[in-house]
Amino acid sequence: MGFIKGMDLSSLREVEACGGRFSDENGPGGAMEILRRHGMDLVRLRLWNDPYSEEGEPYGAGTCDLETVSILARRAKDLGCQWMLDLHYSDFWADPGKQIVPKAWRGLDADGLEKAIGAYTRDVLTKLTAQGLAPDMVSVGNEITNGLLWPIGQASMGNAARFVSAGLGAVKEICPRAETVVHLDNGPDRGQYRAWFEAYYAAGGADFDVIGMSYYPFWNGPLEGLARSMADAVEYFGKDVLVVETSMGFTLEDYGDYEKLAPDERKGMAATAKLAAGIEYPMTPRGQSEFIRDLAAAIRAVPQGRGRGFIWWEPAWIPVPGSGWATEAALRYTGEKGPGGNEWANQALFDYEGRALPALETIRAL
Repeated sequence: MGFIKGMDLSSLREVEACGGRFSDENGPGGAMEILRRHGMDLVRLRLWNDPYSEEGEPYGAGTCDLETVSILARRAKDLGCQWMLDLHYSDFWADPGKQIVPKAWRGLDADGLEKAIGAYTRDVLTKLTAQGLAPDMVSVGNEITNGLLWPIGQASMGNAARFVSAGLGAVKEICPRAETVVHLDNGPDRGQYRAWFEAYYAAGGADFDVIGMSYYPFWNGPLEGLARSMADAVEYFGKDVLVVETSMGFTLEDYGDYEKLAPDERKGMAATAKLAAGIEYPMTPRGQSEFIRDLAAAIRAVPQGRGRGFIWWEPAWIPVPGSGWATEAALRYTGEKGPGGNEWANQALFDYEGRALPALETIRAL
């Protein structure tokens, strides 16, 4: 696998079903096909255990169950792309602020959760392999900086290491050729990465292939910090590094008219004017393109050639009525309050009308 120019397209089926349409210089077309023509070589897809309420209500944000993942993985492979499976081990979003135990695993102790992760991972990969959809990369957990399967997997690194190791072991058993990824957030925080992986290995954590980093300039600071952290991870742990999540805005123009939601139903834009004021690139189409160019250069400059590439997070999540972060059923599961509209449309690689942005030409040229 060469320099990765990946895209997380987990919400794509939902966007399409809600009326999202895409185009580039060749005219109308599918988002995945357009991205492939512009250099995409890997598709990342998140998997939630059971993203439905007990009454069968979908949680939204792509409702990323195994059927959805399988359909999108098939489309990616048919286009000649590799793909990464992103196991959240939750029924909905898992990130540093929440790692909610799946409904089916509630009440399990540490031993039970360790067994559940192993059995679930083996089952998922067995089903995918039977369809000819064995993933090329597997992320065991999503942004697990603060552990996973809370509270048991948050209370001690010992439990977190057991859970991650169970997943890693299952991947190696069923898909031995797949590269394994352990993924934390805030890529520029060198101290966080050193401390986390030192504790992980001290707790007996299983070995893996790639350190995954999230990097969002409007949250995580200048690109030079990421460059230092990637170099440190390579030199200190001897691992390849991959920026598995990144994005950059192309506008600060609001898109409320596209969502057709009342103001109190919308999350609004992720990159506010306040956030935009603190980064080194303007949130314009040109600024987005320059960020991609410089990000790729920083990754290619990682020592020993161990910078693997980047994955743009949700480049096709354009604003359409009905596709948002969370349904009412999902909010009940997480215990969070709404609203649940799209928070990401100004970070996409298509404008609000679904037209390809100049950044895609930059990616094609990398």
